[in-house]
Amino acid sequence: MIKYFSLLLIITGLLISCRSKENSNTTLLTKKEGLKITPKDSVRFSFTFLGCNRVDRHQQHDAAVTNGSTANLEPLKRIWKEIAALERKPDLFFFLGDMVLAESTTENLESQLKAWNKLYNNKDFSGISDSGIEMVAVPGNHEMLYWHDYNVPNHDEWPLEGATQIWMNQMSDYMPDDRDHVIGMDSINNQMTFSFVRENIGFVLMNTDTYNSSTKENPYGLEGQIPTPWIVNKVTEYQENPAIDHVFVLGHKPYYVSGKPETGHAGIPEGPVLWPKLKENRVVAMLSAHVHDYQRMQPGGDGTYQIIAGNSGSPGSATFFGYSKIDMMTDGRIKLTAIGFDKGDPYYKPMPNSPSTIRDQTDLTWSKNKNPYVDYLLEPSTAK
Repeated sequence: MIKYFSLLLIITGLLISCRSKENSNTTLLTKKEGLKITPKDSVRFSFTFLGCNRVDRHQQHDAAVTNGSTANLEPLKRIWKEIAALERKPDLFFFLGDMVLAESTTENLESQLKAWNKLYNNKDFSGISDSGIEMVAVPGNHEMLYWHDYNVPNHDEWPLEGATQIWMNQMSDYMPDDRDHVIGMDSINNQMTFSFVRENIGFVLMNTDTYNSSTKENPYGLEGQIPTPWIVNKVTEYQENPAIDHVFVLGHKPYYVSGKPETGHAGIPEGPVLWPKLKENRVVAMLSAHVHDYQRMQPGGDGTYQIIAGNSGSPGSATFFGYSKIDMMTDGRIKLTAIGFDKGDPYYKPMPNSPSTIRDQTDLTWSKNKNPYVDYLLEPSTAK
C-alpha cells in the first residue's frame, strides 16, 4: 500500500513537471516570436458618433422635456448610459453638433452650452463623463448661426458673430490637446476645424458653418463654409503617411442626403470640390448629422461612404433614436453598427418598452457594398 502510494506521488509529480515545462515553453515561444493571441474578429479600436439632440422651439421652456441645455433629456440620458455600459467601451465618442437649440443670440448660446456641460458632467444623469471614453465635439448650425428672414431666397440662417469664441470658451475640453489645426490668416475663425490621430486612424473634424463676416456680395455672411484647402491637404497628408491606414472625415453637415448631393442648407456648398478629393484619398467615410435621420450611402456605388447619424433626439424623419458605432477589427474589417430604440410620439416621450436593437450593420468595404441600407428612401428627410 505504501509502495503504491509512493508510486502514485511520483507519477503525479512527473505529470505536473511536464505540464509546467509545456506551459513554460509555450510562454517562452510566445514572447520570443512576439505572438499576440486574440480572437480573429476582436475589436482593435472603436468609436461612436451622433448628432442632433436639441429640442424644438416649442419645447425649449418645457421642464418636463428639457432644462437650460435645451437637450432632449430622455433620449440623451438613455444613449449616454447605454454607451457607458457597453462591454467593450468605445475609445472615442464624437458629438457632431446641434446639442443645443440656440440659433439666436450669443447669450442664449453661452447659457445653453454651460447647462449642457453640467449635464455631461453630472454623474447622476448618466456617468458618461466618468466612463473613460474620450469625448470629441464639433458645432452644428444651431451653435454657429442665427435665424432671421432677410428675404434672401433659400436662406434664413446666418453666421453669428461671437459664436466661435463662446464655443472655444465652453467646449474646448472636447477638443484633443494633440490636435492639428488651421494656422495663418483667418485661423481664429477656423479653430473648430482640426485633426488628430489615434493608433493607425486619422480623424479630420470640420466646422461646417465656419464664421465669415459680411461682404458687399454677402451682406449677412454665408452659412455652410469650411476651410476646404486645409481639409484636403490634411486628408492627403494622412493618406501618404505609412503609419495611418484609415481616414475618417467628420462634421455636422453632410454632402450627400438621401442619395443626392446637397450644396444648400441641407449640405455643404464646397461639396463638389471636397468629395472627389475624399474618394481620391480613399477616405473611409464622411460621418455627419444635421439631417434628423439615420442614413448610409455609398455615392457612385463604391469607395467613400456618407453616413448620417442625426437621430439622437431632435424631431424629424427618424423612426428611431440612438447612436452609431464603428469597430476597427483585428482581421482588418471596418464594422458599422447603428443601434437604437423606437422614437416616441411625441418625439420627447420616453420609450422604456422599446429595447435598443441593431437597426443597421455592415462592413464598410471599399468595393460596392453588398448590404445597402435603403430605409432613408421611404420618408422625406429633415434638416434643420
